[in-house]
Amino acid sequence: MIEIRGLGKSFGAKPVLAGVDLTVEQGESLCVIGQSGTGKSVLLKCILGLVQPDAGQVLWQGHPLDAAARVRFLADFGMLFQGGALFDSLSVWQNVAFRLRQRLPDGQARAIALDKLSRVGLGPETADLMPAELSGGMAKRVGLARAIADDPQVIFFDEPTTGLDPIRARAINRLIRGIVSETGATAITITHDMDSVRAIGDRVALLQGGRIAHQGPVDQMSRVPALADFMGGDSIAAA
Repeated sequence: MIEIRGLGKSFGAKPVLAGVDLTVEQGESLCVIGQSGTGKSVLLKCILGLVQPDAGQVLWQGHPLDAAARVRFLADFGMLFQGGALFDSLSVWQNVAFRLRQRLPDGQARAIALDKLSRVGLGPETADLMPAELSGGMAKRVGLARAIADDPQVIFFDEPTTGLDPIRARAINRLIRGIVSETGATAITITHDMDSVRAIGDRVALLQGGRIAHQGPVDQMSRVPALADFMGGDSIAAA
């Protein structure tokens, strides 16, 4: 579905990505981990076209993401932003239906928004609330409903559990895993939370030193020395 070849990006004299090679298969859930400042967000922005790489290329379904292909790609993706990124001046349902309202009557867009809100465990009584009236967990759910509102082929999750307590974080992880499994969407998650990796991911990739230092199945993480720091250091010894 997505292939990244030799992606490089520097800011001034500071290299951030130094030849990233990565593939994401159709229907796969990939989690990208790495220490803060290793370029995870830059990698995501390069895929989305928000940052222009200095080297390498991003392929979508086997074809380079040129201007025409990127229009089609952007029509087929959804995203859950780290901070929710809800529009303060729009109600919950208007946030969820933001993209839909560009082409559908409000009545139809609202009906779809209510359906997606229900999918993430929020009832119709939340539809007319404003973002300021939501708890952190509710805002994440609204953001997730917006991400899936247009039935995307690819969904990006940027630190989906940041700022949530463990109970709400587990609930969001279960929702994401369920949505990815049910829809067959391809998912890329950037996260520091190894509980999220275990709950959401089929495969994990470690970004380190501007390159992918490891990629492999989530269920084999405990055997990988490169992941020891993220696993707490004792999983490999116990394996």
